[in-house]
Amino acid sequence: MAVQPDRPTWSKQIEFTLAGIGNAVGLGNVWRFPYLCYRSGGGAFLVPYVFMLVVLGIPLLYMELIVGQYLRKGPVHVLEKVCPLLKGVGMATVAISFIMCTYYNVIITWALYYLFSSFQSPLPWQSCNNTWNQPNCTDHVTNSSYSTTASQQFFNHKVLERTSGLEQPGTLRWELFLLLLLSWIIVYLCIFKGVKSTGKVVYFTAIFPYVILFALLINNVQLPGAMEGIKFFIVPVWDKLLSLEVWINAAAQIFNSIGIGFGGLMTMSSYNSFNNNVLKDTLAISIINSLTSLLAGFVIFSAFGYMSHLQNIPVSELAVDGPGLVFVVYPQTFVTMPLAPLWAIVFFFMLLLLGLDSEFAMVEVMVTSLMDGYGKPLLKYFRLKEILVLMVCSTAFLLGIPHVMQSGIYVFQLMDHYTAIVSIIFLAFFEVIAICVVFGVRRLSDSLIEMTGKPPSIFFKVCWCIVCPILIGVILVFSVIQFRPARYEDYVYPAWAQGVGWMIALASIIWIPLGAIHTLWILPGTFMERVRRSLTPFGLEKVPAIHPAGSGESLPDLAVKL
Repeated sequence: MAVQPDRPTWSKQIEFTLAGIGNAVGLGNVWRFPYLCYRSGGGAFLVPYVFMLVVLGIPLLYMELIVGQYLRKGPVHVLEKVCPLLKGVGMATVAISFIMCTYYNVIITWALYYLFSSFQSPLPWQSCNNTWNQPNCTDHVTNSSYSTTASQQFFNHKVLERTSGLEQPGTLRWELFLLLLLSWIIVYLCIFKGVKSTGKVVYFTAIFPYVILFALLINNVQLPGAMEGIKFFIVPVWDKLLSLEVWINAAAQIFNSIGIGFGGLMTMSSYNSFNNNVLKDTLAISIINSLTSLLAGFVIFSAFGYMSHLQNIPVSELAVDGPGLVFVVYPQTFVTMPLAPLWAIVFFFMLLLLGLDSEFAMVEVMVTSLMDGYGKPLLKYFRLKEILVLMVCSTAFLLGIPHVMQSGIYVFQLMDHYTAIVSIIFLAFFEVIAICVVFGVRRLSDSLIEMTGKPPSIFFKVCWCIVCPILIGVILVFSVIQFRPARYEDYVYPAWAQGVGWMIALASIIWIPLGAIHTLWILPGTFMERVRRSLTPFGLEKVPAIHPAGSGESLPDLAVKL
């Protein structure tokens, strides 16, 4: 393997580890993990969660870091090399990361709005005596189907000023528009120098959220009723383990949280030194990611216990929803805490940091892929890489504007459903087929030996050969069988909106068949010779300048025998 002398590397290896942790640890740890745990019977969710971490999360992360560090390229060129027929998977990975970065920054925008709104006492969502409140507002948490809490009305009628659906787009929310611009300025300033600047920023953004989480936990466990919430979190309801959906949810959470198939960690590992110990980083990123989810679980379930104490109802009967944990339920908890504005500021600043780390990685996937494929012509046109990064951020900002309309929450939910749930499962399945099956476990092992001098353990080989392909295949089949159209609370998206959602999904998935068609088109020989070469790692690099069809030239060794 020829190491690229001009490839930039992390100033210190710890910077990659912190950047990887920052990429994996995100907003999903704070709301999606506790929500799935709550819905799946509390402690019962932890059993399949740990199982999926061991047999799916860690092996697949190890796989991505190995090929990224060995080939020293972004996902597009990595997949092109390991399996030319499935090179479109790499292109799809870049597409899905870019699509996600356009709406993921909207969450950061909301966090900024709440952060700036927290610098006042009392907090604006503390009472119903505001101009945006409706007659059915109540200033305490309730499960009534008619009443809505002050924090719900603040989010819906003040922050979003939301309309009744996509049919009524409303006007531009100028406050959110300016905060979206601010969030993209922050992202640009943090990453415009590439890994050299990102590496410095992650020292703060990856570590500080843990300080905040521990501070919140120390505060929450002292509240009345907190232990009941924690007991619900750690004591399993064993009957729930008989539900296949609980196991699939656990796998999907590991999958989405670590970021398998998004290309972020593969891109970051391409900037490692060639002889870096990949296993150490794999274990650090995956284990710390899961421990963060557990820590966030203790923080939020202790708050649940406090809320159930205030309402005098069991923890299991609290009305909670995914995003509501962050922007409705938790803000409602702050108002009953001492020094409420301080806790609100601390919490939403933590959300800002968690979101920024993940956003860095998604933008870097696009920039790295463009530089790997079209570096010289792009630099000739833009002159500086910093200008290219500015163009990527500017484009993503413009595409994010529909999310800050009054109907923006419906656009956000539609894109998230068809991107994070539908597209990513397809991408990950074909990525595992390309690397574990076509490139093969033997080549993967040889690559690791060349870099570190040590082969992978038999455990990883078994997971790569058997467990991971089968498990992700089951997730794919289950997600298709159990597919449910996008919804937001009680709003049902019209048929045309669901069609738009599938177009969003196809914007990334379509690159897989297009890449396969392009590979077969440019390869020489008969159709079967083209198929054989397309299933050969580095097959495109072996195409001679002149290759008459049927010339009888020898083909390289195949990973997959036809």
